[in-house]
Amino acid sequence: MTGTPGDASGRNYYDELFDRLSVRSSTPLAVESVAEAYLDGKPQVLRKKRTTRRERDSLFWSSRSLVECSPESWNSEVMVLALARYLGQEPVVAVGMLARVAKVAPAALVRAVRYSGLVLNQHSPRRTELDEAAVGQAEVLELCRVLTIFDLAYRDRLATLHMQKALLSDLSAFDLLVYASLYAFERLVPRDFETRTLAPATGADSQVAWGAINDLLTWKLESAEASSLKLSDDDIGRSVVAHLRPILFEDAHGDAGAALHRLRAFHDLVAAQIELNEFVQRSANAFSYDDSIRFVRQDDHLEIMEVDPGARTAWQRDGRKLERLHGYWLHRAMDAFVAYVAADPGRWAIGRPENGDANRLAWIRALQAQLRLREVYGVADAVATDGGERVDVFRALLSLNLMSMFFQADFLAAFATRIEAEAGWIGALQRLAFDGLREGMQNRLPLTWSGRDAKVANITGWTVTAAQPQGDAPMASAILDFWTYDLAAMSAQFKGAAPGLRPHFYERPVLKFGSTLVQLPWIVGLQNNSTAAINNLRRLGARRGQAREETQRIEVALARLLESRGFTTLLNWKPPRDEDDPGEVDVIATLGQHLFVLEVKSTFLRRSQEEAWLHASSTLRKAGRQLQRKLAAVSQAIGSDLEFRTSLGLTEPPAPQHHHGWIVDTCIECDHQRFSGFLKVSIEEVLIALRDDRHLLNDPEGLLSGTYDADQSVEDDTHPAASTLYPEGFRVERFIEVIETEAVWKETAAGTSA
Repeated sequence: MTGTPGDASGRNYYDELFDRLSVRSSTPLAVESVAEAYLDGKPQVLRKKRTTRRERDSLFWSSRSLVECSPESWNSEVMVLALARYLGQEPVVAVGMLARVAKVAPAALVRAVRYSGLVLNQHSPRRTELDEAAVGQAEVLELCRVLTIFDLAYRDRLATLHMQKALLSDLSAFDLLVYASLYAFERLVPRDFETRTLAPATGADSQVAWGAINDLLTWKLESAEASSLKLSDDDIGRSVVAHLRPILFEDAHGDAGAALHRLRAFHDLVAAQIELNEFVQRSANAFSYDDSIRFVRQDDHLEIMEVDPGARTAWQRDGRKLERLHGYWLHRAMDAFVAYVAADPGRWAIGRPENGDANRLAWIRALQAQLRLREVYGVADAVATDGGERVDVFRALLSLNLMSMFFQADFLAAFATRIEAEAGWIGALQRLAFDGLREGMQNRLPLTWSGRDAKVANITGWTVTAAQPQGDAPMASAILDFWTYDLAAMSAQFKGAAPGLRPHFYERPVLKFGSTLVQLPWIVGLQNNSTAAINNLRRLGARRGQAREETQRIEVALARLLESRGFTTLLNWKPPRDEDDPGEVDVIATLGQHLFVLEVKSTFLRRSQEEAWLHASSTLRKAGRQLQRKLAAVSQAIGSDLEFRTSLGLTEPPAPQHHHGWIVDTCIECDHQRFSGFLKVSIEEVLIALRDDRHLLNDPEGLLSGTYDADQSVEDDTHPAASTLYPEGFRVERFIEVIETEAVWKETAAGTSA
């Protein structure tokens, strides 16, 4: 490579680092440490300028450390991840490097190819380079044959999807949502809302379809004319007349033919998108990121061979944990609501009497999400929107849940009660629309729209308090912005290839078309609003100015819980800087002969193995290395710094003999795995262990299962006294055992093994 950037003297940064590290450690360790720096995004600045990823790639792949890389080092996890990063980029080429690795460490190259995502990016010049490196190398050659089979399957599905898209290419984004809403009421909306549970479940098939429709909306935004994303009443009227009215209100032999033909084409389009998405998730991403299986070639097709059943079980168990945590926070919210009403029985009445039950349920669900946001994610009672306005978190959550209750009752349940009587989904939708018109000219079409002022007015009614009996219009406006996606802004971002996260419409379910706001009853009525709130703030809003404050609140809350159990804690201690700066230590805690150093990570709720793998290979990998340095720095300070020892209550010898480093993370992925030897555990598990209320994970009141009148034996099994983690009282040794053995997740006699 030519023109490689370096420091002011022309030296390569990684060469300089390698030379320094080689003085005090072995060559293999120095090589791997240089690779760690590369993966961590160092150097961030060169010649007083921020470095780009391309510059770092160019520096690293031309560095002398690679010449010194032994087969053992190439097989190390860090070098495999570095290779994966090389294979995942295109601008930089390291001539002959893949061929060299293929000869000395073919297994490392195979793993790196998997992790790189090259399976879905086979037009990359790295694939050509890999083919050249595979000559004479059986293991790598077999990998290339597997990649070819994947590529053919992927191209076939892409071709089918593109063909189906071409049939509906003239539809606007709003037109597409019209057909998506018809599809949803035909295929996705539950037919039975007679349930005793607090939250109608959205099945896996519905989630798959939602994801496909979300991708199709993104496709439209990528190519949409700006004018089509600013809807007037006339624009909406023309779309309804062309695409919705013929299906719902015209004779099948009249104007309905073209619209029904398009609806069938939309069905085929969704099917093609689902087929592609399922191939990516279940096959390509499984090939890339699921270490529990291997794809084995049998002639011209692939078969899956399970190589680590435990890893597959762990992934499924983590999903079950998320379901149980939903129930845990629901029970916490119920307890909080009971206490709220007990303090003032007048609070039982919320809104009009006929809506009382629904309003109370919305209130409880809002409490459920707020408790989780506050205690797990450190979210304050008020946050800033993208536009800078302050929004009351509880009121925002309550508003969304009231929207959900409205759509669920007046659209989804109403549709379900009509479908049997009308002998079909079209007749049920038609009757629903006509009944809405008779009941005060209400819009009961499969999707709704309104002007911003009307929407603000509706939400203002939900912000009524004793201090503001007429409601708070500015707060309602901020709440609306909090839940709104500006589709024109998203379209401009896509077209400009600007960096940014792709939206999921359940995270901000008010879709802005200029001055017109569109909502989809089949999304808002069924989505998990707690997940929407978490990802709205932690995924989409990860760069908010408040995010750092929220992480500090998590640390403070964790410290207070530890102190309630007798620990002495110290927050945000900064050790003396040296060449290997360990950085700020989030939480230090001591009790008896035990020292804990906790590294806190706050992220979002993930949906795929790819997202989980990226989290593990970046954030958690780095956290493990940070803990190594931080635990060493804390241990050294305990031995040499009297003031530091005093701050931890260690005034009397001996110093703690047992040292524990834990990565405490808001997400559940990679739970109970180890990174650089340190345990990764979820904050919620630690919280439940310290509160000793794991019985709430087991649905003791039957709120989720609908078994409110469960027999007394079940109630006894899930009573706090029957499920305490500390039958002999709290001891630090038992606390450690509880965490390390995952005792929090072991169900009581009423349940089954977690």
